[in-house]
Amino acid sequence: FFAGKVRHSSGNNTKQWLGEDTMKRSLFAGAALLAAVILPAAVNAQETIKIGVITAFSGQFADTSAQIDNGIKLYMKQHGDKVAGKKIEIIRKDTGGPNPDVSKRLAQELVVRDKADILAGFALTPEALGAASVADEAKKFMVVMNAATAVITEKSPYIVRVSLTLPMIGETLGTWAVKKGGVKKAYTMVTDYGPGLDAEAAFQRAFKAAGGEIVGSVRMPIANPDFSAFVQRAKDLNPESIFVFIPGGAQPAALGKAFAERGMDPKKIKLLSTGEPVDETAIKSLGDLALGRLSAWHYDYNHKSKMNADFVKAFNAEYKRNPDFFAVGGYDGMHLIYEALKKTGGKTDGAALVAAAKGMKWESPRGPISIDPATRDIVQNVYIRRVEKVGKDIVNVEFETIPNVKDPTHK
Repeated sequence: FFAGKVRHSSGNNTKQWLGEDTMKRSLFAGAALLAAVILPAAVNAQETIKIGVITAFSGQFADTSAQIDNGIKLYMKQHGDKVAGKKIEIIRKDTGGPNPDVSKRLAQELVVRDKADILAGFALTPEALGAASVADEAKKFMVVMNAATAVITEKSPYIVRVSLTLPMIGETLGTWAVKKGGVKKAYTMVTDYGPGLDAEAAFQRAFKAAGGEIVGSVRMPIANPDFSAFVQRAKDLNPESIFVFIPGGAQPAALGKAFAERGMDPKKIKLLSTGEPVDETAIKSLGDLALGRLSAWHYDYNHKSKMNADFVKAFNAEYKRNPDFFAVGGYDGMHLIYEALKKTGGKTDGAALVAAAKGMKWESPRGPISIDPATRDIVQNVYIRRVEKVGKDIVNVEFETIPNVKDPTHK
């Protein structure tokens, strides 16, 4: 514009050329300045992979989510924050609890506003179900690090799970209880939501198929229940055994105390469960009252392997506590993401990442695990355990391994 004014104000050719030269230099300088401002942002965007972690960082499941996050952070500390030449950025979103609508909204924010490349986390089934439709529509790779209802992976072809399903645990324990545990009759107590219903159905199905009898059942609300009435109902029946599922977090210790207060002795009534009711916090609060309780589960910090010993040591050094199954879910979830990105050369296309994840095998702190290429679900060992006193400690002791267990409900 300035050059044009010079050219038209004079008939002098020299001035005209000077004006045109000035214009060219000005435009070149402006373009260079614009590039200097824009290019770093563009390059940075291309070289950063954003992972949106959705879970309940507040509320009654806050510690659950903290452990998942601790697993994520430890893996990144050990393996760096770059994969295939690209920087990994974690964006955390708090659902506050098992709310699918909130999870869906947060997933949409991550994809649309934050430009997240991958979705991960999901301590709770409602969170995973809420985000599934977003992952499906946006074609985003979604890694479930805990939520354990079997149907989750069927909600989108972009979902891969590294944790567990309750049917793989319930069915394994139901069969073992009759065939090797000497149990013929059982009463079931589960939380009334997806994972609890999965666990109940799987345990009952396998227990009856093995020749056992279900003498009764009860379903308990997920939101801060008072367990006393439910435990009293079970005690009144005086069953040979009770199978329990409740979500991890604050509830296992509360249920354990309700059993103890009503004199439910594991020596007289066999108390069978998934891993949550006998997690480290619960059995420490119960002390000797927890001794003898039986469970089937996929991970405990007492698992005997060099990899787990190293993992527990590193985790304790970093967070001053033992890792639990939530933590190993976060840790293995990051391993899956890193290795899938290596296979794709850093490309974050959802279909490419899922293809890279299918059939992947690796050694986890919990033992050998893999991703079933047909279902995109975890395949892993299930351990039968008993709460025992080892030295001064009260811990879960593995005494039998059922290898390479798949979810039994996937078709």
